[in-house]
Amino acid sequence: MKKRKKKLKHRTAQQKKEAKLSSHHHNLLIENTPPQNMSQKKNRSIIVYLLIIIGIFILLNLIMLSLQIANPIEKEQVSAVEKDKGIENEVSYTSPSFLTIENETTVEMKLPAVDVNKSGVVTTLKVTAKPGAGRTLVDIEGLLFWADTQQSIRVARQVAANITKVDVNKVDLIYSIKAQASLIGGPSAGSALTIATIAALRGEKPLEAVMMTGTINHDGTIGPVSEILEKAKAAKNAGASIFLVPLLQGKEVIYETTQHCETYGNTEFCTEETRPKRIDVSQEAGIKIIEVSSIPEAMEHYFT
Repeated sequence: MKKRKKKLKHRTAQQKKEAKLSSHHHNLLIENTPPQNMSQKKNRSIIVYLLIIIGIFILLNLIMLSLQIANPIEKEQVSAVEKDKGIENEVSYTSPSFLTIENETTVEMKLPAVDVNKSGVVTTLKVTAKPGAGRTLVDIEGLLFWADTQQSIRVARQVAANITKVDVNKVDLIYSIKAQASLIGGPSAGSALTIATIAALRGEKPLEAVMMTGTINHDGTIGPVSEILEKAKAAKNAGASIFLVPLLQGKEVIYETTQHCETYGNTEFCTEETRPKRIDVSQEAGIKIIEVSSIPEAMEHYFT
């Protein structure tokens, strides 16, 4: 019996030792096994995110396509009669420079100017006239001398009212000047502003081949401006065939600077000299120049 008990104790101790070694070996296997389950979950998450992004992209493309189908590009020339609640609204659109809708008229004109480098440029002037309470709204960008331009708009509005006999207290006027560069504004746009205002109040389209420069006075006369040659060249490059300028400014005096050098002994002295030169603006710019002294004279060339 003692030998049997001793043998059983020895066998039990050996089994415990083997179980302990087996458990330690199993833990080592678990520690050395790569985390495949975590990697698989991460890959699934990436795939789900990619599918969501692709779905959003497809949805955005479908929305853009539906908007393009719902809003087709209109033709440049439109003439339509729309009926809304029994009221007829005539819409006529003959060119980008003239638009009339019922009692509202928008006139677009090209306006010659000079930039900060004294180079001639052409910007876009728009005037809209519609029934209202006599307000004057202004949307002007890129002008350096805003106060002068604002005063020119006030005078242009009054002169246009005197010529057309329209009660501007019952009309809202909206002025818009858009420039791609910083322009030197001031009063030189006054005469063109007046012509555009008259066209909007009368619902009459001015000739696109005509451009002008000049200040505007309260009585409708046109005053002198500077940089006539640069503005004439800009008008020519923009496609105009006639450029209206203030009286006596068809010819301009420019100043050329030259260097004069003299030698005294072994030393040479040089100085810069400025000489006046009278030029014909029409010949220099290659455009027909017509001098005008008042707005009624300018109207003869803008409206035929």
